[in-house]
Amino acid sequence: MHKLLLSLLLVSLVAACTTKTSTVYTTDNGAIDGYDAVGFFKEGKPVKGDKNFSTEWNGATWCFSSAENLEAFKANPEQYAPQYGGYCAYGTADGHLSPTQADTWTIVDGKLYFNYNQDVKARWMQDQKGYIEKADLNWPALKAGK
Repeated sequence: MHKLLLSLLLVSLVAACTTKTSTVYTTDNGAIDGYDAVGFFKEGKPVKGDKNFSTEWNGATWCFSSAENLEAFKANPEQYAPQYGGYCAYGTADGHLSPTQADTWTIVDGKLYFNYNQDVKARWMQDQKGYIEKADLNWPALKAGK
């Protein structure tokens, strides 16, 4: 009986330790490496966030450059959060998750996308619509398998 209980406890602990709750690209700086997701829309450039203006959403800490941007995000996070959790749009289309850099951002049809680096962004820009369609199909499985 004790062995069975210990086995069940061990399985539960292993499962808890290996389950990842965030489907968002994060670093020690937070979601999308600490950049202000709203800033891409409002300022048209990458703006570093400040941990004094942060919130938890979708399993990650999101930082913003101002209280105004924080409140805009909290009111409608889906409007500002990057697609595919901030992972590389091209990589997602190709069936894998890759980290991103803030200077690779693009807004397409009101949605924020990132890429791995400028070379990958250049490839992605050649057929954004096609890659977005592929990434949209791949994202649910990638998110579930994370």
